[in-house]
Amino acid sequence: MSNITTSELNIGNRRGEQNWIENALTICVWGLAFAATTGILLWMSAIVFKDALPAIKAFGLSFLWSQTWNIGREEFGALPFIYGTLVTSLCALVLALAFGIAVAIVTSENFLPVWVRYPLAFLVELIASIPSVIVGLWGIFVLVPTIQPIQQGLYAHFKWLPPFSTEPLGFGLLAAIIILAVMILPTIAAISRDVLLALPQEMRSASMSLGATRWETIWRILLPAGCSGIVGAAILALGRALGETMAVTMVIGNSIQISPSLLAPGYTIPSVLATQFPEALEPLHVGSLMYLASILFAITLGMNLIAVSLVQAIARRASR
Repeated sequence: MSNITTSELNIGNRRGEQNWIENALTICVWGLAFAATTGILLWMSAIVFKDALPAIKAFGLSFLWSQTWNIGREEFGALPFIYGTLVTSLCALVLALAFGIAVAIVTSENFLPVWVRYPLAFLVELIASIPSVIVGLWGIFVLVPTIQPIQQGLYAHFKWLPPFSTEPLGFGLLAAIIILAVMILPTIAAISRDVLLALPQEMRSASMSLGATRWETIWRILLPAGCSGIVGAAILALGRALGETMAVTMVIGNSIQISPSLLAPGYTIPSVLATQFPEALEPLHVGSLMYLASILFAITLGMNLIAVSLVQAIARRASR
């Protein structure tokens, strides 16, 4: 057996690829891949667009900047919900990104003993498995009473600033931002930790052998090298924040008034879909809700496309 050469094995022979089983498997894999990506995406888009068509015909693009949402008069606009969705998601992303990267650094570098690092990383990842309704109940009974004195202090001392210009009621945008930050933190921390652990140990050794301190190595070598992975983690987290429904609905206050203050109540697209869809009877009301769903769909899709382009640009720049 050991005397058989490569030419005798004929590993370059392509006759096996002509086998009908090979062709059938190829078609099957291509079909499943198409159905799981493009097919489902187009199918869902077509259904949402079809049901949103009555509202699209009635309001057109003015639906995007109209602030009216009056079910009795059948006047609908999406601006309060788009504003609430973007403000809560982006602010939560900024908050979670800072804490998530900190957790990733602490659990990937040797600041702590191994028997502390691994359980800590496991506990952070465990937060992702908590159902959103449980997080929402925690928000109602623990978070809101805890941050209410802080909100009152911010209003008392900084009400001249637009983000704190509204007298707080407890429930509002700030509570929703913190809830979302808690929910997306495990995604950012876990992926960023894996990215930092995947970097070669030689990078750390080379940097420190040239005289760099530990923090200089982290900020100037490790984080830039893992930037594309961290950006990808942030975009995944943003996608979840944009679509989160139940926990946000329970603490945001559900008000259609647009306010620059983070202490004021607000509304998001997933929240209005969850609260009004079961009671929507009129075709125009249902169509408006589906119009909102299609807007959320477009926002999420646009964010993902931007993320993919950004990650590819960073990867190309790093490979030069």
